[in-house]
Amino acid sequence: MLTILAGVATVNAQQTSPDQQSAPPSQSQQQQPAPTQQPQSDQEQEATPEESVPIHRVKPKLYKNWVYNVGAGASATSGTTHTYARSGGPIGAAGVARNFNQYFGLRLDFQYDDLPLRASALQLASSTGGNSHVYALNFGPVINLPFTRTWGAYIVGGVGFYRRAGKLDNSQAYAGETCNGFFLWWGHCFNGSLPISGQFLHSSQNDFGEEIGVGVTRKITTNMEVYAEIRQFHGTHAKVTTDLRPITIGVRW
Repeated sequence: MLTILAGVATVNAQQTSPDQQSAPPSQSQQQQPAPTQQPQSDQEQEATPEESVPIHRVKPKLYKNWVYNVGAGASATSGTTHTYARSGGPIGAAGVARNFNQYFGLRLDFQYDDLPLRASALQLASSTGGNSHVYALNFGPVINLPFTRTWGAYIVGGVGFYRRAGKLDNSQAYAGETCNGFFLWWGHCFNGSLPISGQFLHSSQNDFGEEIGVGVTRKITTNMEVYAEIRQFHGTHAKVTTDLRPITIGVRW
């Protein structure tokens, strides 16, 4: 009987041994959750400082601090100057402007104006030929009026210094002769008479005055535009005046 019981126990031990060898994973392994994607941390979700600060776009500058111009044209004389000098004399101009914003600036201009003497003026001077010209220096404010991206206008004005000079080729007038209207304008009269020294063939006179003008502009490239303007110069010295209306066409950059 004992022998039979021992044999049964041995068989049961052999049958259960493989099951124990293939035992299921431990409880710690069963409870280990499958890897899942972790949510981003608060720091990762927060925007970077560059993203959180609003971006302020820099507006393009609509004007230049410095503007230069050169031009040429002709002058229309006026006032007493028109009596003795013809219109149409050639001119040359150059200038620079310092703009403080899109609309306001200060402008400095230099200009040369030729003043062809009329035949009637040469007759009064008893001369067969001569010439006259003006060097003008103007300074004052400029008001810019931009209409579109291409077209604009401006108003200019200010004070001016005008040096008018000239030369007669010859003259039959004599020293001490009473000055006529031409010699009064010419600027070489002393107490109403031509100087005894006879130095009246050459003339020079410095006038102080004012100027005003308007112009239009047309942009042709990003940094350059053409302009056309008309201005009025008025200078005076000892009640003798110099009056011009120069018309100029040129470029600005």
